Amino acid sequence: MTIEHKIIAWGGWQQCVHITNGIVKLIVPLEIGIRVMHYGFVGGANQFCELPDQMGKTNSAEWVSYGGHRLWHAPETRERTYSLDNFPIHFERHGDTFTFTQPTDHADMRKQIEITLSADSSEVRVLHRITNQGVWAVEASVWALSVMALGGKAIIPLPPRGNHETDLLPNTRLTLWSYTNMADPRWTWGEKYILLQQDAEAMIPQKIGLANPLGWAAHWNDGTLFASKTTYQPNATYPDHGCSNEFFTNFAILEVESLAPLVTLQPNESATHLETWQLWDGVPEPKNDGDVEAFVRGKVEG
Repeated sequence: MTIEHKIIAWGGWQQCVHITNGIVKLIVPLEIGIRVMHYGFVGGANQFCELPDQMGKTNSAEWVSYGGHRLWHAPETRERTYSLDNFPIHFERHGDTFTFTQPTDHADMRKQIEITLSADSSEVRVLHRITNQGVWAVEASVWALSVMALGGKAIIPLPPRGNHETDLLPNTRLTLWSYTNMADPRWTWGEKYILLQQDAEAMIPQKIGLANPLGWAAHWNDGTLFASKTTYQPNATYPDHGCSNEFFTNFAILEVESLAPLVTLQPNESATHLETWQLWDGVPEPKNDGDVEAFVRGKVEG
């Protein structure tokens, strides 16, 4: 199929890049930096969150989430992570790859996302790049965050399970935040998987991170399954006590996040991080380990 793009008005913004292969579509506003605000099947629901009170806004004096998919750099700090990105971005197309570049932020970091859409499936390759535009070396991790549509459920795979007789050393590393409550009913703790439900009535945020050697995470919402896949580097140092994936939810959002290893960027040096996205429709709701094995794993790992 032919991959087409056009500039449209959408969501209150007047300049948005609409990309489609006839199977799925993506929408990236050019008036704010950088957000992939829509990813979903043509004629179907947006799998990314649209925050109603923030749609169409530009030039805010404060950092704004908007929803969608964005690019940050870890570790998280108020001063660096929340650099303003409410300004116009640059767009180029080269073949089937669409490049979006954000102006250098006040932390002297330039952010860029390259989107390559498959011609005949839902698959999208999303390459994230940060470049140190400052005069000093900076330690950072490329951090990709997908804010998923409301009411969905994250699917978090644990490293392969074993048994006490042969596995004498630990193989799983989980990171909890000070506000993480393992007794919160939004969590389902299984043997092989953790599920996290978004709930508009739950006011207290929840977050977890882990070293994820399987490299994939997923999200289910109203019959549609979203998967994000990356390559885990077992000998690398990841931020937040070794997290290659993190998951956050509150009353308004649920985020499926992946992180690259920490690197030291000299001036004008760049680091990249690749995610591959896919969608499946007509998937039953996973409520436990057995459901994930039956409905999710074969699709994501196939």
